[in-house]
Parts: sequence; C-alpha cells; structure tokens
Amino acid sequence: MNIVILDYATLGYDLDLSGAERFGNVIKYEKTAQHEAKERVHEADIVIVNKVKMVREVLEDAKNLKLICETATGFDNIDIDYCRERGILVANTPAYSSACVAQVTVSMVCSLATHLREYEDNVSSGEYTSLGNANCLVPVYHELGGKTWGIIGFGSIGRAVARIAEAFDCKILVNKRTPVEGYECVDLDTLLRESDIITIHCPLNEQTRGMLGEREFDMMKRDAIVVNVARGAVWDEGAVVDAVLNGKIGAIGCDVFSCEPIPKGHPFTKLFGLKNVSLTPHMAWGSYESRTRCFNTVLSNIDAYLNGEPINIVSK
Repeated sequence: MNIVILDYATLGYDLDLSGAERFGNVIKYEKTAQHEAKERVHEADIVIVNKVKMVREVLEDAKNLKLICETATGFDNIDIDYCRERGILVANTPAYSSACVAQVTVSMVCSLATHLREYEDNVSSGEYTSLGNANCLVPVYHELGGKTWGIIGFGSIGRAVARIAEAFDCKILVNKRTPVEGYECVDLDTLLRESDIITIHCPLNEQTRGMLGEREFDMMKRDAIVVNVARGAVWDEGAVVDAVLNGKIGAIGCDVFSCEPIPKGHPFTKLFGLKNVSLTPHMAWGSYESRTRCFNTVLSNIDAYLNGEPINIVSK
C-alpha cells in the first residue's frame, strides 16, 4: 500500500504524521508543484492532499489510486466528476476547524471594530506618552451589542460564529440555500443592506464564485465590516479594493485569496498597511488542535476505507 502525502507543509512542520505509517509505505513531500503531481501520484494507492489540484491530467495514469484524502473541508481542488468516472473515492475532513475559524473570524471583527491596531500604535509610537493624557479615545469605536451581524453560509463555522455573535447581543441574519430554524434567514441583498458586520463562511462552488462584486459592495453600509474566511474567489478582489479605497465600506478582514500565497501585483497589495484592513495568510483554520483533529480524521478516513466502510465521502 503506497500512501503519498503531496504537501505536508500545509499542515505545519510541528505535526506528527507518523500515524499514516501503520497503513503502508508513506512517501512525504513538503510541497508539490502542479507539474510534479502526475509523477508523484503515479504509483499511489492513497493520496493525501491539501492544495495540489487533483485533475484529470494528474490522475489519468494513477491506475492504482483508490482514495484521495483531502486535508480540508473544502475540496474544490479535486475534479470530483472525474473521480466518480474512475471510481476513485474522495474523503474530506468536515468540521475539524469550526472552533478555530470562528475564533479568528471574531478576533478580526473585534480588532477592526475597536480600532485595536490604531490604539496599539498610539502606545508603541510614544504618542500616548508625549500627549500626557491618561487615556486616548480617538478613533471613536462602538460596541457590538445591538449591531446586525450577517452570516453568509451557515454550516458548522457559520453556526459557531452566530453563537459568539449572540453572546455580544448582536442581531443575527443568515443567508443560506435552505432556511434554518431559530434564525432569521434572508436573501443576500437584504443581508448586505441591513448588516453592520458581514462574515462569509460558504463553500466555493458555481453558485458562490464571485457572489460579491461591485453591485453588492454598493449595497452595504458605509461603515460595514466585512470578513472573508471562506475562499478568495467568492468575491471579486478588485471590487473589494475599490470598496475599501473609496470608502464604500468601513473595513475588511480576509484570510483567503484567489491565488495563494498572494503574488506580486495582486489587487490586495494596494491595501497593505491600511489600518481598516486585516489580512492574514490563510491561517484561520490552523490552530495546533485543529490541525491535529484534521489529520486524525484523515487517518480515520483511511482506516474506514480499508475496512470496507468508507466515511466522509464527497464523491458519491
């Protein structure tokens, strides 16, 4: 049994991957460039992958391949239709990062809402000392209590964010394909118009790709805080930049990008250093506890498959 891990660096260098060795021969690659993937999966029975695109050209000669384990909940890097055609099972790792992503989401919102970076700069720059006042209250900030928090996508992460937002005494609006009991579910336009805070937690698919563009940002409140921890391609990144630089919205937080890492010339480079912008390097999912749960789920997926009772299969 040949098990190939294509990009273990995405799981962090501190994670113990030795648990996979009980299933067979493990070949580990720190990173795999797309042009290297075809050769590296050629003799694989099982592939463990995070970011490398598992498409027809990569998989067509991997005649022994029976299972692809995605080390994430989203699996938009895998050609599911081709895997079905070939009988290759694809297993994801659902819900492992819900608490972690919710924590980072709310941290971004709180930091942006309270202008925390500006206040930290006030102290570290020496301005607080030189002005001689016991406190500094500029820029003005407001409590989250009583604000409307719109949540786009209401899986386990969206629900976790909603519970925290409710603890702040926020009104919750939800946009999802099917209504959920106990929450006010509205269409996207209504959510965008009425929300003071908007956080995005939906999967990337044909319905959500580019769902927020110039039209949608024009609908939002001028002081709205918008945080994307879903996928970079769910919004038009050029429209995001325009909205921030032209004051159409108050602030953004973003942990995901259409191309990762951010390349030179990416639209968001125009936002670097702005105090109403929080950009992080796709880390919201990655607490040690979350990554451990993720890999343990991968091991459970392999174990279940080998025992003839596969779980977490998204390619049915």
